[in-house]
Amino acid sequence: MFGYIIINKGELKFKEFDIYQGYYCGLCRVLKEKYGIKGQMTLSYDMTFLAMLLSDLYEPELTKGTTKCIVHPFEKHPTIKTEFTEYAADMNILLTYYKCLDDWNDDRKADRKILADILCGAVCKIRNKYPEKADLIRRTLEKMSEKEKQKVRDVDEMSALFGDILGTIFSYRDDEWADELYTIGNNLGRFIYIMDAYEDIEDDIKKNRYNPFIDDYKNPQFDEDIQKVLTKMMSECCKAFELLPIINDIDILRNILYSGVWSRYELVRNKRNKEEENHA
Repeated sequence: MFGYIIINKGELKFKEFDIYQGYYCGLCRVLKEKYGIKGQMTLSYDMTFLAMLLSDLYEPELTKGTTKCIVHPFEKHPTIKTEFTEYAADMNILLTYYKCLDDWNDDRKADRKILADILCGAVCKIRNKYPEKADLIRRTLEKMSEKEKQKVRDVDEMSALFGDILGTIFSYRDDEWADELYTIGNNLGRFIYIMDAYEDIEDDIKKNRYNPFIDDYKNPQFDEDIQKVLTKMMSECCKAFELLPIINDIDILRNILYSGVWSRYELVRNKRNKEEENHA
């Protein structure tokens, strides 16, 4: 349920891409420094966006550097880190941990249980640091799991739960921007949940797994209906974003919200259309 909040690389300038890559590599380095290789493996584009968004809003001190990694062993890449990079790393670990537990409880995926066990010590420290956020993530994911077992088909109800999780994570402080940040995170969370279900529907049907769209999938207007719902969510998200007094990296953030988030949707829809044409 991660990896949807991405850039549209083709529409970014080279300098803009380097800045985005700097935040991505910065988050990767913080995950490794704080939580080791396993923490680094949880790296997500979604939390990269969070780190950049909060950094550009609150304008903390930037720490710039360069790094090599397993993926790029022969050349150094720029890194950008702030206090919000560490916050994004902590939230990334929390989300991964509880998602691993959910996968273990639902499907008995051994590799997810192993990763959850490895992250357990780190999660205890994060809980102490952010007790309210950690408790909400845990309780809400447990509620989602229970509703999935009950085969709840109300996608608004289900997506609202994940929206509350990301809304709470994005609303970093109880300040004048808390409502806008919550609205951004809430709608992105809803978007992610619906996109994940939309992308997985065929596979979930084949494997007899829960998906809120099982009853709607054969509707001829299914793809159009999903697009309308996603468009409404991103409209609300973008309206809240434009209220924030952000100047730095504004074009990169807009690239993600207005264009990048649709990349996976277009990919899934085009693939589905081609498969339908082949079977016609």
